[in-house]
Amino acid sequence: MVLKAFFPTCCASADSGLLVGRWVPEQNSAVVLAVVHFPFIPIQVKELLAQVQKVSQVHVAVLGTWCHRQQEPKESLGHFLEGLGAIFSHDPWLQLCRERGTRFWSCKAYHQVSTTPDKSIEDQVMLIFYDQRKVLLSWLHPPTVLPDCQAGDTTASAGGLADIFDTVARSEVLFQNNQFDEGPVRLSHWQSEGVEASILVELTKQASGPVCLLLASLLSLLSAVSACRLWKLWPLSFIRRKLSTCEQLQHRLKHLSLIFSTQKAQSPTQLMKKANMLVSVLIDVALGLLLLSWLHNNNRIGQLANALVPVADRVAEELQHLLQWLMGAPAGLKMNRALDQVLGRFFLYHIHLWISYIHLMSPFIEHILWHVGLSACLGMTVALSILSDIIALLTFHIYCFYVYGARLYCLKIYGLSSLWRLFRGKKWNVLRQRVDSCSYDLDQLFIGTLLFTILVFLLPTTALYYLVFTLLRLLVVTVQGMIHLLVDLINSLPLYSLGLRLCRPYRLAAGVKFRVLEQEAGRPLRLLMQGITVLCAFLPL
Repeated sequence: MVLKAFFPTCCASADSGLLVGRWVPEQNSAVVLAVVHFPFIPIQVKELLAQVQKVSQVHVAVLGTWCHRQQEPKESLGHFLEGLGAIFSHDPWLQLCRERGTRFWSCKAYHQVSTTPDKSIEDQVMLIFYDQRKVLLSWLHPPTVLPDCQAGDTTASAGGLADIFDTVARSEVLFQNNQFDEGPVRLSHWQSEGVEASILVELTKQASGPVCLLLASLLSLLSAVSACRLWKLWPLSFIRRKLSTCEQLQHRLKHLSLIFSTQKAQSPTQLMKKANMLVSVLIDVALGLLLLSWLHNNNRIGQLANALVPVADRVAEELQHLLQWLMGAPAGLKMNRALDQVLGRFFLYHIHLWISYIHLMSPFIEHILWHVGLSACLGMTVALSILSDIIALLTFHIYCFYVYGARLYCLKIYGLSSLWRLFRGKKWNVLRQRVDSCSYDLDQLFIGTLLFTILVFLLPTTALYYLVFTLLRLLVVTVQGMIHLLVDLINSLPLYSLGLRLCRPYRLAAGVKFRVLEQEAGRPLRLLMQGITVLCAFLPL
């Protein structure tokens, strides 16, 4: 019968000692969790295993011996290790050995014969290496009820693999001690080398709780202020709905409240969601600080302020040329002279008012831009939202032109549709919301004909103005839509999940099926994701 021994790769270079782990009789498998090194006292080893078994509810025992002959002198401890089976009795008894100067291993397993206790039977051993760190991070612990399968072999293999992962996951208390701890028993496992910068890590962990509690209190206070009934009054509520900055600040406030919440995540999905939000906020703030530093270098804010007024004058000049073209014979079209002149002068007057407003605000533009640049420390998304609002304010006259043209065009279309129903002997029933038959006298038909004729001849002029200003409005909306798309991309892109997909795909595995081959994405990105993972661990996610 073949015995499967799961051996951790981190113990391949460990000193000689005892193999500590769990025996799974249903699968005829031995899961090695750690190696106990010399010197040790057997009673202390048994006490440690009893404590681990009490906490983890996993039957941890000494499975056999481990002999690393590459680190042993000629008079090795091999014979001494073979005699430890009398002290730590286990059936079967494993003997794993790594040969001196070679890459070959010696794997043996002995079963005691019940009829003759002095004799033993040697079994074949299949040595399987696994990475403890990846197993613990892969979240492949078995569910309470394994999924039903059609074939019994598939269920058995899934259950066996689940038992192996469950053994390593529940024995995490065994990995809390490293080689720097002054204890009676010295172990080798995936955390034997200790945690890098462990003092800073522990101090950060201790400080993360109060800091998160303080930030959660401040964020809850800000949420209460933002939910005040004062903001629901008509002018404030209208401005709050129209400004992209207010929407982004409210959205970011919800993200921060969820990140710094003192309640722990109930599932890996919620934990991943919080990690994605945290990475999004960090990258957003980092990009905002880079933008802030770029704006304050070489007096770029002053350059932008000096260039803003000439650009506004240039836009106003182009609009004036466009209106003068519309007041003539645009594209050879025959326009209504009187209505064309009235509409053209009306819009030219609005442009004149807008130019006067820009020149009146020109001495304060640099100060406004300076304070707007400071808002970049809140994140790139806030700066982009403010930019969208500034574009909306600078193009407010174009919005007014679009609204005027749209209202005139809609009124004429509505009047033409009503008069067309009059010619057909129909009318719109407001109470029943339908078209009913109606009889009209001669005076009504005569007046309707005159009005219909006037509206038909005035429609091309109104439609042309409406078309031109609609195209200008669509241009502004397209620019604002691209800015909003970039903001939504920063807010919703799962950067943490994408980084894990590149560096640690096993962290994204689900169920019993998983991938253990890690895609290489470069050491800088790997170190960045490790730092983000440690930072996420500090927060009470």
